[in-house]
Amino acid sequence: MYARPQRSPWLPRLLVGLIVLLVGLWFGGHPSWLPGPVRSAFVSQSSNDKLVNQVLGLIQNDYYRKVDRSQLVNKGLAAAVASLDDPYSHYYDASDYHSFQNIDNPHLSGIGIDIKVEPQGLFVQDVFDGSPAARAGLARGDVIVAVGPTSLANRSVDFSAGLIKGRAGTRVTLTVLRGKRRRVVIVRRADIVVPVAAGRILTYHGVKLGYVELTSFTQGSGDEVRQQVQSVLNKGARGLILDLRQNGGGLLDEAVNVASIFIPNGTIVSTDGRAQPRQVYMAKGDAIASTQPMVVLVDSGTASAAEIVTGALKDRGRAKVVGTHTYGKGVFQEIEPLSNGGALDFTVGEYFTPNGENLGGGGVKQGPGIQPDVYAYTKPTAKTDTALTAAERTVAAELP
Repeated sequence: MYARPQRSPWLPRLLVGLIVLLVGLWFGGHPSWLPGPVRSAFVSQSSNDKLVNQVLGLIQNDYYRKVDRSQLVNKGLAAAVASLDDPYSHYYDASDYHSFQNIDNPHLSGIGIDIKVEPQGLFVQDVFDGSPAARAGLARGDVIVAVGPTSLANRSVDFSAGLIKGRAGTRVTLTVLRGKRRRVVIVRRADIVVPVAAGRILTYHGVKLGYVELTSFTQGSGDEVRQQVQSVLNKGARGLILDLRQNGGGLLDEAVNVASIFIPNGTIVSTDGRAQPRQVYMAKGDAIASTQPMVVLVDSGTASAAEIVTGALKDRGRAKVVGTHTYGKGVFQEIEPLSNGGALDFTVGEYFTPNGENLGGGGVKQGPGIQPDVYAYTKPTAKTDTALTAAERTVAAELP
């Protein structure tokens, strides 16, 4: 989960920076003018800088083969961050940061499926409506066992997905296993825009229920969820299911926006960090009727911002939680761009649910997460989504 850093106006910061620089240059040449504790810290910092530059210079000039200094710096910074033993903190060089920024880009060239690797190949978890895969007849539960002449058995997900992806307009030949039936389909790739939120009407024993799935908390996802919720309500939904399974989180602000759709007022989440004052995030208003029954559907892949929403809905008594325990992440990160075009993505604080609970295991350790009110689990290879059925049954039982 990421919080947006609060930025001060650039001009005052520039002036302060120039003053600090000038003062630093002066005291760098006259350390005896500094008070004892300050002088020790300043000289220590200066010594560290000299030591780093000395080592880099020796390697660059005298090592037996030519070495790129910028690569040394990048590897050194990556090693420094890795020494924190924090799975959520990373250093990105310029190239990696560019790739990281493109991860959330929904503009893809492919066939429109969600997949999971298994020994035989790629298990199809979902097929996007109107996608090339949907037009070719692929469905949840299918297993893609080959792409062209290449078997996908015991291949990595990156290798297999790389064979399927390609330039829009080109064709890819897939061998698909459905039960014991094997068939070959030809799919024409396309540029696909995948929305982070999607909704539809489900019918459970004659009762209309609204189902809204959210895959990540990216910019604008709160507005997308609100649109989908309003759409299913306009179609006559009497209860709501918010599916946050395999949602790894994202922006803190969007978590507050999503929770505010269902919670009219009060605390959504609070945060605290060593360099940041404790902050309480409140519901923004304009929520749907609190009498509308709902459940939130989660699993062990529900993390970070998705856990914030789940925790707020549970603590405030707004929804029952159905599924398995959530991931258990109790910290959040900020991304700071660097002067070399790279970025530092690092943990800056912890977050707490409205009841004051931190879902992590202490610091950056994985914790117990949120325990469901109703346990339900769907096997990855199952043809029927049994956890969703449990969610339908749970929310239907809440109807007057």
